[in-house]
Amino acid sequence: MYTIGLYCVVCTVLLISYTKDKKKTMIALKKAWKSFENILPQLLSIIIIIGIVLAILSPDEISALIGQQSGWLGIFVAAIIGSITLIPGFVTFPLAAALLKSGAGFMQIVVFISTSMMVGVVTAPVEIQYFGRKVTYIRNSLALLFSFIVAAIIGVILI
Repeated sequence: MYTIGLYCVVCTVLLISYTKDKKKTMIALKKAWKSFENILPQLLSIIIIIGIVLAILSPDEISALIGQQSGWLGIFVAAIIGSITLIPGFVTFPLAAALLKSGAGFMQIVVFISTSMMVGVVTAPVEIQYFGRKVTYIRNSLALLFSFIVAAIIGVILI
């Protein structure tokens, strides 16, 4: 229901904009379309990644690997996966939601999200090139530590 209301508001504002200045509105719509075209491959990758993960792993397997009962081992597995993967936030969050629905635990998902956003195993060579080895290792270590701290806080709050 909220989505329908939001679409109604957007359409109304778009019509108001169109009546005030047709040219600017058309330019804005063309820019929006170009942005959509640029994002489309990544949106399709979200759908494909989620589909592959959910096709390969059953909810029972997901729950065994990174479910609430997997404990700290599941948290470490999620941290390793998150640290290695190089996926943007707008892919990570839908994937995390799908994993939660399939039986993943909250602490494990928190670690997965935060490590995938902050820890860069794949990007470390480039980071070393620009910032140096020491800064890269310190930043990644602190990001990993922070991920575990946040997961522990979430675990205390939700359990």
